[in-house]
Amino acid sequence: MSDNDGKKTLGLRGGARPGNVKQSFSHGRTKNVVVETKRKRVVVPKPGAGKPGGGATPSGDPSRRPAGISDAEMARRMKALQAAKAREAEEAAAREAAEKAREEERARRRAEQEAKEREQREAEERARAKAEEEERKRKEAEEAAKRAAAAPAPEEPKAARSPASKPAPAATPRKQDREREQRGRGKGRDDNRRSGKLTLGQATGGEGNRQRSMAAMKRKQERARQKAMGGTVEREKVIRDVQLPEAIMVSELANRMAERVADVVKSLMQMGMMVTQNQTIDADTAELIIEEFGHKVTRVSDSDVEDVIKEVEDKDEDLQPRPPVITIMGHVDHGKTSLLDAIRDARVVAGEAGGITQHIGAYQVKTDGGTTLTFLDTPGHAAFTSMRSRGAQVTDIVVLVVAADDAVMPQTIEAINHAKAAEVPMIVAINKVDKPDANPDKVRTDLLQHEVIVEKMSGEVQDVEVSAITGQGLDELLEAIALQAEILELKANPNRAAQGAVIEAQLDVGRGPVATVLVQNGTLHQGDIFVVGEQYGKVRALINDKGERVKEAGPSVPVEVLGLNGTPEAGDVLNVTETEAQAREIAEYREQAAKDKRAAAGAATTLEQLMQKAKEDENVAELPILVKADVQGSAEAIVQAMEKIGNDEVRVRVLHSGVGAITETDIGLAEASGAPVMGFNVRANASARNTANQKGVEIRYYSVIYDLVDDVKAAASGLLSAEIREKFIGYAEIREVFKVTGVGKVAGCLVTEGVARRSAGVRLLRDNVVIHEGTLKTLKRFKDEVAEVQSGQECGMAFENYDDIRAGDVIEIFEREEVTRTLD
Repeated sequence: MSDNDGKKTLGLRGGARPGNVKQSFSHGRTKNVVVETKRKRVVVPKPGAGKPGGGATPSGDPSRRPAGISDAEMARRMKALQAAKAREAEEAAAREAAEKAREEERARRRAEQEAKEREQREAEERARAKAEEEERKRKEAEEAAKRAAAAPAPEEPKAARSPASKPAPAATPRKQDREREQRGRGKGRDDNRRSGKLTLGQATGGEGNRQRSMAAMKRKQERARQKAMGGTVEREKVIRDVQLPEAIMVSELANRMAERVADVVKSLMQMGMMVTQNQTIDADTAELIIEEFGHKVTRVSDSDVEDVIKEVEDKDEDLQPRPPVITIMGHVDHGKTSLLDAIRDARVVAGEAGGITQHIGAYQVKTDGGTTLTFLDTPGHAAFTSMRSRGAQVTDIVVLVVAADDAVMPQTIEAINHAKAAEVPMIVAINKVDKPDANPDKVRTDLLQHEVIVEKMSGEVQDVEVSAITGQGLDELLEAIALQAEILELKANPNRAAQGAVIEAQLDVGRGPVATVLVQNGTLHQGDIFVVGEQYGKVRALINDKGERVKEAGPSVPVEVLGLNGTPEAGDVLNVTETEAQAREIAEYREQAAKDKRAAAGAATTLEQLMQKAKEDENVAELPILVKADVQGSAEAIVQAMEKIGNDEVRVRVLHSGVGAITETDIGLAEASGAPVMGFNVRANASARNTANQKGVEIRYYSVIYDLVDDVKAAASGLLSAEIREKFIGYAEIREVFKVTGVGKVAGCLVTEGVARRSAGVRLLRDNVVIHEGTLKTLKRFKDEVAEVQSGQECGMAFENYDDIRAGDVIEIFEREEVTRTLD
């Protein structure tokens, strides 16, 4: 609509007929135009009136909304405006807070500067007042001396002078000073008389709290005696053996040499070393100083603290027979624990998760013949290699259990290798002979491949066919063990300090750290002080395999030891020491040595190593996890299994592994690192569960170790980048090139092989050389856009962003597919 009177033309929506413009009014700068129609009166804002700063435009009032703007757009604009205002308010508040903080900081600094200047002025004023006081006293003394010298006593006539009338002589300044000094001494004597009894420090001439030592008194008496004898006598130099560690303080060095610290410091300064008595010097420098003072040097090391637990050679007459230690080894599910149950007449397997032994168990069995045997039951799963290895290290005889229906398996071979490495005799127990498909001869034959020749195959290794279910062959097995033990002539000295090996260790709720120890030498008594690995303690209680408390444990006796200050590693050696100080010192040295070793192993010593490590860390994706287990051996085995998971692209990093329940601290560490928590036979306490729920930390519980390993391996596989594989699907030959307006060059092609697809990737080959790789812009059959063209048909193709095509070129058509990769 147009208006010849100069009024504005408005486009009205909603089918409204043009009306007359009655009036225009403005809000700020923007004018609104009122249009009166036949139906209603409409206020149409001028374009731009709804913008920020152009007047208020309510989103809910369609009569005041700019033309052509929908409700959603208007609401979005209003939200953006409100967000901008909120941001401005937040920025203003932040600026005010920053300015306020800066003002407070400036005020604090001004106050500190003023206080410092005030203290300096007060100190200067005190010094000036003191100097003025001293100057005044000096001037008064000089004036008094001058007056006394200038005023001589008047002489009287001799006739008038008589003894009776002789005046008293005038007091000289020196005499006045002496009188004043005597009065002061008298006052001091009164103070001392009132202060109490005579102290030892006052009697020996000490000032304040300092007293002369007995050595100083003796030296004084010696000097007085030599002076009375008419001359000084040189004392004979005492040559001392000075123990010198790798680093020593100057004062300690002087103390060990029995020399004055000042003399040692002077000697070091003459060597060009400006040191004080509290500084540390190296062993080589200290050795030069010791030789200069004429003493002898004995170099010692920090590792000498372990000399107190050196091996002691036992005499033959002190040795007594001890029970043999037998280790049950073999593959998973070959019946090791069930066989031990049949021997012990117990039901241990019922308490194991999935029938798999997760820990090393130690038991004592007394046979019908009265012979005592100590059995170690080791797990058979591959993850427990190190635990089986420790079992072989402390054992005397290995019983290799092989199932007659399964023959030799990978863990059976591993057990054979451990037994050979430990150089211990082996007895083969062929289990499950009661099964219908049992074939003991196959077991004997398979063992030949691993250089284990049993007696039935004309070898030296004893073999017994047994059945844990029916009890067949158990007596023969025990007889074979007793025979082997008799051949070994096992002896130990029970009357000496105990030494043993930790079979297992755990953190028990209510009892603290508990270690299962197999005593190898000596006798462990209740109350003994011991050191084991990096831990130490005092034996509070000894518990045997039946759960009974005992007072002592002799050789080849497994016991649980309570009283440690921390959880030791499985496989650590326990040694009894004389004092707690020795045990603590040895444990601290071992802990520091282990820490230094770990630091050295993780440090990059050269620039090349540092760059290589940084490059590896950049290219390798890590899956962090936390591991908590019920016993130390399981935690160690899990960590070793985690280290084996991964390749050049992905690896598993164990942030922390420990023994005991999952705590709130573990959840905090997992939350900070974005890692899940894996609990093996342990649970999280109430506070840890609540914290995990609040922070979204995942906790997983496991009772079988290879379930944990499989889950972690699957999670680590998700970090692998998918493998991209190319699949060739066809060839097309360019017969003619056409120029099409709006499209560019289009190749007229003949599909010579396979199929051409619109969604596939293409490569342009010229003389069998790839000159371009990309995607198709169009694929046409006649005038229609098609998805694919079969072999033998003609089509038109155009490349995306590429026009250099010629007749005779070949187009290779391929598809890419992503293949999910997994860790082996």
